[in-house]
Amino acid sequence: MGAWETETGVLKLPDGRVVRGTGVRCRRRGASAPEFAIYLLGKDPRIEAWPYRWTKWPEFRTPANTFNAVAALSEAHERAMTERVEIACSGGVGRTGTAIALLAVMSGVAADDALAWARAHYHPRAVETRGQKRWLRDAARSVHGG
Repeated sequence: MGAWETETGVLKLPDGRVVRGTGVRCRRRGASAPEFAIYLLGKDPRIEAWPYRWTKWPEFRTPANTFNAVAALSEAHERAMTERVEIACSGGVGRTGTAIALLAVMSGVAADDALAWARAHYHPRAVETRGQKRWLRDAARSVHGG
């Protein structure tokens, strides 16, 4: 396993796991490659350089399938113990921030505090829409029952 270099979007979750949040449109040249990624996009990005899971999640919306999204993020959370895991949407803010907030819940943050945690530790505009806030609340409660 390679550790993430100190670079934009890399953050430590409350349980010590490290992930990188980014946007596929704004990934910086020379950025470290992930060992596994979750792509939250309207269509499959067809990346061949590393293993990934695609979750259908249109821009400014919520995932097409909550079960699949939570399963993908659970896999990312597990893999982040030993691998460089990247979470990415197109711009790296709303969908990525929503996913990172759910990863924070998986890492021990209370469901009601996940939005504030993501905005404080990842991006001040993480979780951009009312629908994403509602989805986060519901998905977070399903992860830890409340």
